[in-house]
Amino acid sequence: MPDVTRETVLEKLRSVRGPDMEGNIVDLGLVSDVFISDGKAYFSITVPADRAKELEPMRAAAERVVREIPGVKAAMVALTADRRAAPQAAPVERPRQVPPTTHGHAQRPAGGVPAKAGIPGVGAIIAVASGKGGVGKSTTSVNLALALQANGLKVGLLDADIYGPSMPRLLKISGRPQQIEGRLIRPMENYGLRVMSMGFLVDEEVAMIWRGPMIQSALLQMLREVAWGDLDVLVVDMPPGTGDAQLTMAQQVPLAGAVIVSTPQDLALVDARKGLAMFRKVEVPVLGIVENMSYFVAPDTGRRYDIFGHGGARKEAERIGVPFLGEVPLTMGIRETSDAGTPLVVSEPRGEVARIYRDIAAKVWEQVSAARQNKSRAMPDIVFE
Repeated sequence: MPDVTRETVLEKLRSVRGPDMEGNIVDLGLVSDVFISDGKAYFSITVPADRAKELEPMRAAAERVVREIPGVKAAMVALTADRRAAPQAAPVERPRQVPPTTHGHAQRPAGGVPAKAGIPGVGAIIAVASGKGGVGKSTTSVNLALALQANGLKVGLLDADIYGPSMPRLLKISGRPQQIEGRLIRPMENYGLRVMSMGFLVDEEVAMIWRGPMIQSALLQMLREVAWGDLDVLVVDMPPGTGDAQLTMAQQVPLAGAVIVSTPQDLALVDARKGLAMFRKVEVPVLGIVENMSYFVAPDTGRRYDIFGHGGARKEAERIGVPFLGEVPLTMGIRETSDAGTPLVVSEPRGEVARIYRDIAAKVWEQVSAARQNKSRAMPDIVFE
């Protein structure tokens, strides 16, 4: 089968007419950099923000012609809304959106702000984030998801770290997801978790060099075009920092809350504060802070050592008024099971570390459940008789 090149894709896209049937999308400069990996083509098309919905057929046409290229297995195409390209016009007052409630009656969000679209079948979405890398966020995400499952919930896990996906290795999953109906793909699965990651779509050695619009498109497609089925909760392992991926999740996805992972030392806490500030700014509830690598337990003597200090995350949680969820020790077992793809919550379910994760999971879910009850009491259904 022939290799697919960027030039081949662009030449094919010249057959797609631009907005208002003028020119083609390539010569008009609307197509982003084209990224190709393992027979899959990824790119975006820039359009005026106020015409994004109207120009969806153009996006579909671009995806269709690229999929026809010999050697192309799939195409991931997104419309990027460029507000600067929109014509200047007097603002038009539009009717407020009134989304349905789970009971089928209309419910108006406070202030008329359009509600974020949820994921069919998914009850709650929880983000696990950190201000910097190297604090064990992905290991925490995996074990938190498995602990929620051990506590009796149906759980999915989304690896939102586009540049450094780790879930295939942490959960010992290999292979490619299968497309089922329409644009939907079936998530991968191990230990009872339904999992989706860019690591299943792109080879481990491939360097992802994407701009913001491509990251946004990939994340939203992994969220909304995956057949998650019925889940009580979807845990999202966020990339470190406060960049495009984090803002996309916070602004476009109805997050039930965020869990912040930090280590005890001051430097990590400074970065964790940035993550906390970002979620608060976009009005995503902070469910609490986990102090990872809180202390080291010597495997030979069982003696405890506070290598990175101790209690910093707890003090920070108290200072800013968010729950402190728990202390996870630094142990040889966590490292070994992470490398082997056999997380401690499933490989040593009766161990002390598994108990800690289950306790953290219980606290997280208690807050999510309480927030749901408060919201339902504060926003009653409007019934039309």
